[in-house]
Amino acid sequence: MKILVPVKRVPDWQLKLKLLPDGSGIQTEGIKWILNTFDEIAVEEAIRLKEKGGVSEIVLVSIGPDDVRARLEYALAMGADSAILIKHDGPADSDLASRAIAEVFKKGDYAMVLLGKQAIDSDASQTAQLVAARLNLPQACFASKVVVDGGAVTVTREVDGGLETIKVPLPCVISTDLRLNEPRYAALPNLMKAKKKPFEVITLESLGVSSDVKVKVRKLSTPSARKAGRKVASVQELVDVLQNEAKVL
Repeated sequence: MKILVPVKRVPDWQLKLKLLPDGSGIQTEGIKWILNTFDEIAVEEAIRLKEKGGVSEIVLVSIGPDDVRARLEYALAMGADSAILIKHDGPADSDLASRAIAEVFKKGDYAMVLLGKQAIDSDASQTAQLVAARLNLPQACFASKVVVDGGAVTVTREVDGGLETIKVPLPCVISTDLRLNEPRYAALPNLMKAKKKPFEVITLESLGVSSDVKVKVRKLSTPSARKAGRKVASVQELVDVLQNEAKVL
């Protein structure tokens, strides 16, 4: 069984990002990029499935500029077999990503698309569902447990009332949630070996995919500064402040 694992490069969540002067985006010069947290979980799950003997090959795919290669090489160092970079320097939304992933899927003999449920920068949580719709495949989203059994996959996911278990036939699309696994660390020797693994660079044009996006960012702004809190001397003063200043009582 061959698995396609789409991944995304995102800004390090520990950074304090700065906006461009015109508010058209964030300042990306010199910032640290990481593999999207949920996609890293998807890579780890694909590797574990391979270690159990049910998967023969793990292929990564990502869309973005040349320096996305470093993030793909990190996922290769974790244990993926090969990678495809769809070189694109412009904006990319969930719709564009889903169209590109669907075309890559069609060109390979894949039994599963396994990806993170959302990207931590956009938080859209749309790509998996859009890919499933474009390929007319069954989907099982927000997986906290994945079991492959023959020609089907059983997925457990957390819902408001507890756990829900669904079974879908292969091929299918699965998106991963946080509690599915703990991704392994890519050791330095493996990072060196990753540079020798198969790595293909293609374009949207070669896939027959338009670079048009449906979501356009008009302007970003930082939240308004919060006023400093203050201490009150008594309950009565607190009630007075809530009634007359905050006007919440």
